[in-house]
Amino acid sequence: MLRNIVFLLVVFLTNIIQCITGFAGTVLAMPFSIMLVGYDVAKPILNVLGLLASIYVVITCFRHINKKEFGKMTGIMLAGMAAGIYLKRFFTGNPSLLYKTLGIIVIVFAVMNAVKFYTHKEDNALPAPVSVILLIVSGVVHGMFVCGGPLLVTYASGRIKDKDEFRGTLSAVWIILNGILFATDIHAGLFTVPLIKLTLISAAVLAAALVAGNIICKKLSRGVFLQITYVLMLISGISLLIK
Repeated sequence: MLRNIVFLLVVFLTNIIQCITGFAGTVLAMPFSIMLVGYDVAKPILNVLGLLASIYVVITCFRHINKKEFGKMTGIMLAGMAAGIYLKRFFTGNPSLLYKTLGIIVIVFAVMNAVKFYTHKEDNALPAPVSVILLIVSGVVHGMFVCGGPLLVTYASGRIKDKDEFRGTLSAVWIILNGILFATDIHAGLFTVPLIKLTLISAAVLAAALVAGNIICKKLSRGVFLQITYVLMLISGISLLIK
């Protein structure tokens, strides 16, 4: 019971950060959630929350979706996600390897985004071959851990400059990818009655977090929260390595 309560607190805090920074909610929540409730509980619930949040954004930004980029990102990432779902099988029965792999991924994300933030580098479009590789890797990571967001953001930030177009297009991609993962989780029989109950409670917590995030976003600097996010990502990644 206590672990579930702390898990809900993690969902609340990380989705406030997600609302303010525009990314990293799931990648920040996943390490702590896995340690609290385990991979088979954390992954399907966080995937559903990502799906719900994306549906909300698409409803408000539907007319801003960049259809060309949406098709490209979705198509390439689906191929990577299929590989990620397949690779995940090799971690069955070896949670330590699973934790360490995610820990390394989270640390790389934290360092990569922190360097970008502190060096004030411009978000320029990446060369085509690099873009394809980035999207494939993003899909692989998403298929395994529902954490492909930071890499997709890195790709999209150099190609989509309008804020509403950016949010709408990426959220539309997540609806497709997370929807497929949701279907595979149902097929795998992960959604037991206890998991469904925790998912519904988590969805209510998500709604509260989005409201709180929107209020805080108007009063505090996004830059401060970005720095907090990178530190927390680094801590969570390291904690998985030593678990």
